[in-house]
Amino acid sequence: MNRYFFRSLGLFFLLISATAFATGKPATVPWNLKALSKAPASCPAPGFETNGVRAIFFDGLPWQGKPTRVFAFVSVPEHKRGEKVPGMVLVHGGGGTAFANWVKRWNDRGYAAIAMDTCGCVPKGKYGAWQRHEQGGPAGWGGFDQIDGPKEDQWTYHAVADAILAHSLLRSLPDVDATRIGLTGISWGGYLTCIIAGVDSRFRFAAPVYGCGFLGDNSAWLKNFEQMGKETAAKWLGLWDPSRYLPRAKMPFLWVTGTNDFAYPFDSLQKSYRLPPGKRTLCIRVRMPHGHGPAGEGPEEIRAMADSLLKKGKPLVRITSQGCKGAEVWATFESKTKIAKAELNFTKDIGVWQKRLWETMPANLDATKRKVTAAVPSSATVFYLNLVDEQGLVVSTEHIEVAR
Repeated sequence: MNRYFFRSLGLFFLLISATAFATGKPATVPWNLKALSKAPASCPAPGFETNGVRAIFFDGLPWQGKPTRVFAFVSVPEHKRGEKVPGMVLVHGGGGTAFANWVKRWNDRGYAAIAMDTCGCVPKGKYGAWQRHEQGGPAGWGGFDQIDGPKEDQWTYHAVADAILAHSLLRSLPDVDATRIGLTGISWGGYLTCIIAGVDSRFRFAAPVYGCGFLGDNSAWLKNFEQMGKETAAKWLGLWDPSRYLPRAKMPFLWVTGTNDFAYPFDSLQKSYRLPPGKRTLCIRVRMPHGHGPAGEGPEEIRAMADSLLKKGKPLVRITSQGCKGAEVWATFESKTKIAKAELNFTKDIGVWQKRLWETMPANLDATKRKVTAAVPSSATVFYLNLVDEQGLVVSTEHIEVAR
């Protein structure tokens, strides 16, 4: 018998089903998608325009019986007359707000984009301390202290609704192709992306960065759940954990993260990416930094995924199979681009995922057979393969844990 084994390796549909079953039935969706699919009323937000990016407010859902308005940056790139461009909905992370530069990044790639604030703020102030506006909805993050109130007044409910309304607004713009819109979010925005994708099937693809489900396992918020108590924590997880919605998300997913992410551990990520029934691609870098800016907004793999699905561009490398034979790990692949190198990433550590030391060594690449192999060090406890194409774009296999 091989010394290595796959823990519910997601390449096998029976085990995917078993993993999904273990999470329980998907939660009843508390949002009215029919209502959220209508473009909300909007108006200019004077004084916030920047770098050619429009600033607006659009109508959100009522909070505590009062109407709300959501701040957003939205912009359409230059394009030929009569042409309709693809679009992106951008969901910021903890401490963030709507970022004009993020919208501009996608405009420069040829995409219309909208970035909305999900915490009732405007981009005035500083990171983590943005100014609230008088018609804002509930404050973030997580809404752990709101769980005993009506679900319609809680942060996750409003944040998801805000993103879906932003999607509806972007789709309504005359120069935007409503059939070619993607979704990406960072950290708490990645968490939201997982839920949004399970609620709003109109998106062509979803790319959560760092964020995933199973927050009750070993995430950065375990203390919050401990303080809430078992019953209240179970209530929060039953309503708002992404694992409850991911089985509904049928569009392609691109999961972008690092091996040592402080908030969303590697094992929870794997359990999460096995839940959606559609195609998935992994991009896992060793010790990828966590944050906005180049770290979370900049990965070119997200642009490549968008181009392949929304612009008929070349797709990312596709892992077609993977396995282990003795001490050798292997994977086969398909690629429209030249593969520049392959590497084995591994750790010899056990215990807390965020604290494990990861190492990298070259793997053997057979471009003719479209196969990569590597000899796994005998002391490795977890490992996976990366393929890197000529543009530096990374695609990863699932990680494998050693049976001990």
